[in-house]
Amino acid sequence: MPGRHRNAIDELVGRNIQVLRLQRKMSQTELARGIGVTFQQVQKYEKGANRVGAGRRFNIATIFGVPVGALFDGTDDPTAGQPARTPASLLTDLHALRLVQAFSALESKGLRVSLVELAELLAASRSAKTPPRPKPHPRAHPRDLAPSHSPQR
Repeated sequence: MPGRHRNAIDELVGRNIQVLRLQRKMSQTELARGIGVTFQQVQKYEKGANRVGAGRRFNIATIFGVPVGALFDGTDDPTAGQPARTPASLLTDLHALRLVQAFSALESKGLRVSLVELAELLAASRSAKTPPRPKPHPRAHPRDLAPSHSPQR
């Protein structure tokens, strides 16, 4: 039997498992224990190297408290050959997940807007050696923009 090639849907399901696991601050070992496999097997699922069977998908969804269909988020076009780059798939980067969690904790709309503008500026200038100074938010007070220096005693 020839070796199995990675399937775009298997990779997408694996990425969604990883996102859901990271959102819950769960280790691969904890998930593995919950579904009765080794953490290495969870790694293979998350990379799309091994296909997750129907029963195991059900167990994983139950552990995460989501419908089984949530593991297939991003499969709008199953004929595309590549899994869609869904917003959820971006959260497989731990730093992105931490940023989203911190962002959602901000109550001030002005701070949220400023943070988005800063991130967009940094992303647009990522090839520059030093990032440009962000434009002040229209509602920002000048004293809030000045560098803070604590007095030394």
